[in-house]
Amino acid sequence: MLLRWKPGLPLLLLLGQLGPLCRGALAAPGLAEDTVELDFFTKRPVHLVSPAFLSFTIDANLVTDPRFLTFLGSPKLRTLARGLSPAYLRFGGTKTDFLIFDPKKEPTFEERSFWQSQVNQDICKSGSIPSDVEKRLRLEWPFQEQLLLREQYQKKFKNSTYSRSSVDMLYTFANCSGLDLIFGLNALLRTADLHWNNSNAQLLLNYCSSKSYNISWELGNEPNSFLKKSGIYIDGFQLGEDFIELHKLLRKSTFKNAKLYGPDIGQPRGKTVKMLRSFLKAGGEVIDSVTWHHYYLNGRTATKEDFLNPDVLDTFILSAQKIFQDYWLSLLFKKLVGTNVLMASVKGPDRNKLRVYLHCTNINHPRYKEGDLTLYALNLHNVTMSLQLPYHLFDKQVDKYLVKPSGPDGLLSKSVQLNGQILKMVDDQTLPALMEKPLRPGSSLGLPAFSYGFFVIRNAKVAACI
Repeated sequence: MLLRWKPGLPLLLLLGQLGPLCRGALAAPGLAEDTVELDFFTKRPVHLVSPAFLSFTIDANLVTDPRFLTFLGSPKLRTLARGLSPAYLRFGGTKTDFLIFDPKKEPTFEERSFWQSQVNQDICKSGSIPSDVEKRLRLEWPFQEQLLLREQYQKKFKNSTYSRSSVDMLYTFANCSGLDLIFGLNALLRTADLHWNNSNAQLLLNYCSSKSYNISWELGNEPNSFLKKSGIYIDGFQLGEDFIELHKLLRKSTFKNAKLYGPDIGQPRGKTVKMLRSFLKAGGEVIDSVTWHHYYLNGRTATKEDFLNPDVLDTFILSAQKIFQDYWLSLLFKKLVGTNVLMASVKGPDRNKLRVYLHCTNINHPRYKEGDLTLYALNLHNVTMSLQLPYHLFDKQVDKYLVKPSGPDGLLSKSVQLNGQILKMVDDQTLPALMEKPLRPGSSLGLPAFSYGFFVIRNAKVAACI
C-alpha cells in the first residue's frame, strides 16, 4: 500500500468499471481443459468491505447541458441503479471544478416538462420522461457527447452554471434508486491569495438544507492536476486547509453530521504521494474517508490485448484486490458477495491468468445463509479451466453463476448470458431473475476461456462467516 492512515478510517474507492468483458477483447473457443486446485484460508477474514463497496459516478460534465439530466427520470435507468443498492452515487469528475451553482438560473424546457409531468404523483413510483422529450434528447445526445469528448481531449475547460433543478434531478435520481449521493464541490473558486472561496458552496448548502436533502460532500477533483487544467497550483497543505474550511461550513449547517470525503487525487505515486501526505497532515482529521482514483489504462490508446493482460489488472489488485466488470457482473456481485473477504489462491504455475477471490456469501440473498462461501473467478486463459475446491469442501453443493458473452462476436458482443440465458430486463421496472445452476457435490467448477463465474458453496459452515 502506498498510503498509511490512522486506524478506523476507511478508504473509499469510487471507481469506474473495467474488465475483459468490455469492448475490445475477442474470445477464442477453448481447445482443451486444464485442471487446477484451489487453496482457501477461511479461519478469519483478511479484510472487511463496505456493503456499498461497488459504487459508481455520474460525470459532472452531464450538467454542461442540463437538458440531458432529464435522462435521470427514466424508470429503466432507476431500476438498473436500484439493483446496485446499497451504493454511493458520486457526482464528480474534471468538470466539478468548473461548475458554479446559480440559484437564479431557470430550468430548461426539458426539465420543466419532466417536473410538470410529476405534479400530484409519487415521483419515485410514477416518474417517467415525456415521450417527445426523451425522443428528442436521444437524437441530440450523440452530438453533445462529441462536444464533451472534444473539450476533454483539448483540455480546455470553461466554467458552466447549474441550477436548483439540476440539483433536484440528481438528488431525486439517487433517492429513488436507494443510493447515497456524494456531491463534488468546485475547489478552483479562489480568493486573490489562493484560499478557497466558499461563497458559492454556501449558496448550494443553503438550498440543499432548505430541501432537507441528505448529501455527503467532496471538494475538488484530482487537485494534483489543477495547474495543468487551470493554471492554478494548490499544494497539499493548502488543500487540507480548504477542507477544514468546508468542514466548518458543514458544521454550521443542517449538514453537521454529513460525511466529507477527499482529496480525490489521481493515482498515488510520485509527486501525488507527496501532495497526499501534506494534505493528510493538514486536513486529515476532518475527512471520513481517503479517496483516490485508479486508472488501469488510457481509454484512447488501450488495445484489446490490454484488457486480457493480468499485469494491467495487478496495478490495482496490489492496492485493493478487486476487479469491476460490466453491469450484470456488478449486479451479481451485489447479490452474491458479502462484506467479509477471505483468501483464495491457485496452486501451481501461471496463476496470474486465473483470478480467484473468496468472500462470505451475502446473507441478504434469500437462497443462502450464514456460513456459506462465494468464490468468484476470472479466466484469462484461452482454454477452459476446471477448478477443484479444497478437499474439506469437495462434497458441498455448489450453485454456479457463469457469465459469458452471447453470440458470434465473442467479447465484443453487446449481450451477456448467465448460465446460457441472455440477461435482459423484463420491463422498465423489473430486472431479470439471476438463476443459479446447481452442481452435484464433488463436481469440478468449469470456467470457459475468457469468462467470469460466481460459485456459491452452500452449507460450508465457515465460522468466519457466522
